[in-house]
Amino acid sequence: MTIEQIYTGCLAQGAYYIESNGEAAIIDPLREVTPYLKRAAKDNAKIMYVFETHFHADFVSGHVTLAEKTGAPIIYGPNANPTFEALIATDGQEFKLGKTTIKVLHTPGHTLESTTYLLKDENGKDHAIFSGDTLFLGDVGRPDLAQKGAMTQDDLAGLLYDSLRSKIMPLADDVTVYPAHGAGSACGKNMMKETVDLLGNQKKVNYALRADMTKAEFIKEVTDGLAPPPEYFPLNVKMNREGYEDISEVLKRGHTALDAEDFETAANTTGAVVLDVRHQNDFINGHIPRSIFIGLHGDFAPWVGALIADTEQPLLLIVPEGKEEETLTRLSRVGFDGTIGYLKGGIEAWRHAGKDLDTLASQPAAEAAEKIRNTEQPVFDVRKKEEYRAERLTEAVNTPLGKLNSYLSSFPKGESFFIHCAGGYRSVIAASILKSRGIHNMVNIEGGFNTLKTDGLETVGQACSGS
Repeated sequence: MTIEQIYTGCLAQGAYYIESNGEAAIIDPLREVTPYLKRAAKDNAKIMYVFETHFHADFVSGHVTLAEKTGAPIIYGPNANPTFEALIATDGQEFKLGKTTIKVLHTPGHTLESTTYLLKDENGKDHAIFSGDTLFLGDVGRPDLAQKGAMTQDDLAGLLYDSLRSKIMPLADDVTVYPAHGAGSACGKNMMKETVDLLGNQKKVNYALRADMTKAEFIKEVTDGLAPPPEYFPLNVKMNREGYEDISEVLKRGHTALDAEDFETAANTTGAVVLDVRHQNDFINGHIPRSIFIGLHGDFAPWVGALIADTEQPLLLIVPEGKEEETLTRLSRVGFDGTIGYLKGGIEAWRHAGKDLDTLASQPAAEAAEKIRNTEQPVFDVRKKEEYRAERLTEAVNTPLGKLNSYLSSFPKGESFFIHCAGGYRSVIAASILKSRGIHNMVNIEGGFNTLKTDGLETVGQACSGS
């Protein structure tokens, strides 16, 4: 028996490959399915099943394409209602995979169709669970994404409490937990950085699995402090439930090289967002006016989803040479299939064509710290609220990047102000959005809060590292 976690760090997402005696199953695949096909071919194995733990909200799954390419059935747990052909399993139903067995454990709560898959070895012993968004390491799935009609987040949290205690906690401590997400995902609040653990350890360290916890206590703890879900989540659910275009067609369409003239014409006539995915330092030194920066080297796809939101929004790309396909692939993972093309030759081609370039005022943290000490220049912190509460500059006002448009009236119209995040990535995203809204009087602090602290500025709150 082989179990392989195929983890995608930029999405904090785990897909799984299971093989036994020449038969394979894939759980929660990403949209680009070639890696799974190659992995099965390496073992000379046939993909027999494509298991989905639920309708994912934070990425587009590869279930439809993988089923088309392999003939394997797509399997969901009870209550799933996809518009494409799928096998809707019953609670407790078992599927043979080589010498192993995969048992369906219906665990509603994160969503109504949420299902955990229990893997039994050739001797029938419980070996591992693939828990989807039902159970994370250190946390559980948020219960506010599948509210319908009279079904509230408290109702779903109550279902989740029952699911954990009736289906998962009775399992042996030596069962391995393979979750769908790790730290950084918006599908939970307090996930651990580890991506695999034993259930026995989770019973000790995961607040949601406390044996003495009442349902009322669970509901309060699991719903407390939930940030609003990103706006693109329902759109990804829709694609996962109804199907989507093959990623190969999306890549082919988006891989269109445009010279500076055609790029400018497209930007002026299509309503496309010009998305610059280079490093923030390159964006600071020169970018197309009104373009939005979200760099590939950070949490690219989740920030695209959270800030651009509309998956049907046309996009024009500024990409580092050779990163075109990677950019298109990572956009398609969260449902952004509307790329028109990219600027051939990059920003240098734009410069050589004599087109206008904008820059972003930016200062090293040491220089910014000196000015903050000696002037009353306003400071805005675009980190998450919990980062800000943990530790912040005494002078700083919190305007979280994820909800920046709600804070536009907070920024000074005339005087210069500083803007920072933890390390310098998110503040440049924020600055690009502000500039696109006509606010240009900001100064980005290079290195962000992590560097400012070393320059002796006074902070308040309990020290805690941000990301």
